Amino acid sequence: MVDSGSTDRTVQIAKSLGAQVVDFRWDGKYPKKKQWALNLQELKHDWILFVDADERVTTSLVEELRMFLRNSRSSNFGAIDIPLSYSFAGKQLRWGLRMYKRAFLNRRNCQFPVIDDLQVNNMWEVEGHYQPIVKVGKVGTFRGRLHHEDPDLLFHYFSRHNRYSDWEAYLRNNPGVNLEVQKARTSQGRLFNRLPYKPLIVFIFSFFLKLGFLDGKSGFHFAVCRGFYYWQIGLKADEFKRVQAASD
Repeated sequence: MVDSGSTDRTVQIAKSLGAQVVDFRWDGKYPKKKQWALNLQELKHDWILFVDADERVTTSLVEELRMFLRNSRSSNFGAIDIPLSYSFAGKQLRWGLRMYKRAFLNRRNCQFPVIDDLQVNNMWEVEGHYQPIVKVGKVGTFRGRLHHEDPDLLFHYFSRHNRYSDWEAYLRNNPGVNLEVQKARTSQGRLFNRLPYKPLIVFIFSFFLKLGFLDGKSGFHFAVCRGFYYWQIGLKADEFKRVQAASD
């Protein structure tokens, strides 16, 4: 387990369960945390599953992982995209927008890209919203899901998205860097990047076209939050232009 300065009992619990804990301190440069972890000599296996602290591996995903690793054809793949399911505002969502995460990968065949984004305000040690690049092998897709259930309050949810929207706004004003990032996104992510009127379209797509309204009030709030995130990005991108013009 890679730990980057946690202040709770994470390290103690991990060690009590037999995990080897490796300390990570970001030096402000690349590689960032995930790629740094992939480079560790202590890793015993080539296939790595990235699971965030607010994600749970579902039973169906466990079975799919076992079947994949037992299959001789797994050597043809470099990475697997896994769908996410969500709990939001106290309810597990069955409908609405579905995102995919390239969370299962062969560390010898994949690498997170180095993006020219170290000067972005409020970013930190974790790679941005992009996927590892597959250098060897195909990219597959699983049906089993990672379930995203954030135990923190909404304050922390909005705080994280406030950071990421700064990063996304920087991309919009730096076409060269934006192009690098789009190459490392899923097809859905690249489509969303090209859409006009993103806040409204994302809300309509999630709440109506993907039947988010069937999740009731929680589905509505989730769709609003997704649209609000893209509204933040657009507003910050315009602010970036004004500040840059004034500076020039």
